[in-house]
Amino acid sequence: MPRLLVVDDEPGVRESLRMLFKETCDVALTESVDAALESLDRAPADAVLLDLVMPGRSGFDFLREVSQRPNPPPVVVVTATSSVSSAVEAMRLGAVDYVTKPFEIDALRRRVRSLLERRALEAEVERLRDQIEGRSRLGRLIGQSPRMQEIFRTVERVAPSRATVLILGESGTGKELVARALHELGRRRDGPFVPVNCAAIPDSLIENELFGHERGAYTDARDRKVGRFEAATGGTLFLDEVGELSPGVQAKLLRALQERTIERVGSHEPIPIDVRVVAATNRNLERDVAAGRFREDLYYRINVVPVRMPPLRERREDIRLLAQSYLERAHAEGHRGPARITATALAALERYAFPGNVRELENALERAMALAEGEAIELEDLPEVVVRAERTEGLRDDLRGGRISLAEAVSRFESELIREALERCGWNQTRAAEQLGLTRRLLKLKMDRFGLGH
Repeated sequence: MPRLLVVDDEPGVRESLRMLFKETCDVALTESVDAALESLDRAPADAVLLDLVMPGRSGFDFLREVSQRPNPPPVVVVTATSSVSSAVEAMRLGAVDYVTKPFEIDALRRRVRSLLERRALEAEVERLRDQIEGRSRLGRLIGQSPRMQEIFRTVERVAPSRATVLILGESGTGKELVARALHELGRRRDGPFVPVNCAAIPDSLIENELFGHERGAYTDARDRKVGRFEAATGGTLFLDEVGELSPGVQAKLLRALQERTIERVGSHEPIPIDVRVVAATNRNLERDVAAGRFREDLYYRINVVPVRMPPLRERREDIRLLAQSYLERAHAEGHRGPARITATALAALERYAFPGNVRELENALERAMALAEGEAIELEDLPEVVVRAERTEGLRDDLRGGRISLAEAVSRFESELIREALERCGWNQTRAAEQLGLTRRLLKLKMDRFGLGH
């Protein structure tokens, strides 16, 4: 649903506009220019209805500021001021239309609908242009799949705002790369990017890491320490694995986000913070909220804009691109080994499920580069788990295609399992037989049958 921002100091007008558009838009109501700009920082709008004359800063101030932002929303001025000079100035500053109060309801509804349809069409044209141009990168994010293209568009749209983003996904999917892209494409790109792995810091130390401490706060606190929130001033604080925080730290994090102040350990003096927070987790936070493991109010505070990173098995069409990119980057960084991968090895990677996602793919390629002896990475250079999965998948394909019988497929699969057990046990038949649940005599009979020897 498109988001419509209303900026008017009159409660009656705000409510009238909310009632007028609530069926077709997500309507955000603000009573001042400052509140409207803060609302745009939290989440972008698809159109704005703006009054000109308000206490404090005027609608002209809003137009000046919003016109400097990337991809500004169309603004319709809705005001009781009907002078020609005001209308001319508003249009000069970027307003797309000028409507005087009292407005004609149907005409305003048609105008807003037209603007929103145009905005949606522009977004679709941009999406198709990206598709035609084959854009495959955003920062260090890589992917041509529809899921990744949608993530690219979300990141580009949200990055200029101050909205808190929650990145969801399995381990190894690239959640930190999304956070870095949000930082680098936003207005805080010149500030620091400060990552914090909440799962890697003991619960007894996480508060100290996030908020810092004063000298003498505890026995070993000989000097004042600046926490990660203060270190990220003017930039982005990335809270990775935020679902691992204890209830006590969750409460203090919520307070920091709500009040935009922190207190160092050992002090009661509030310190203002100017930080954009991006959080990530591989947990199901909705389930954790229902179970009482994660605060519901904190969940809604960090989940302003959710970004769901798909596992690699759901975007297999990106594996070729990811593999090529990794090999190029590794060579540029001075790694030795093949810069190419054979079609057979690539096909095996594309069929493998990758429970460890992109991180597992990169580890597999790093290993293959180190072990490969030829000019290109072969199937045999890949990790055993990938090779075994490929052989099993090959059997399935041959069976489905009618190229082998069920009996032959079972025989090949059994032979492969026995070979793997023997290799794991250094060809010690007694140990291999124990792993397979066979007697040593039966294992030897099967080895003779399948021609397995060492």
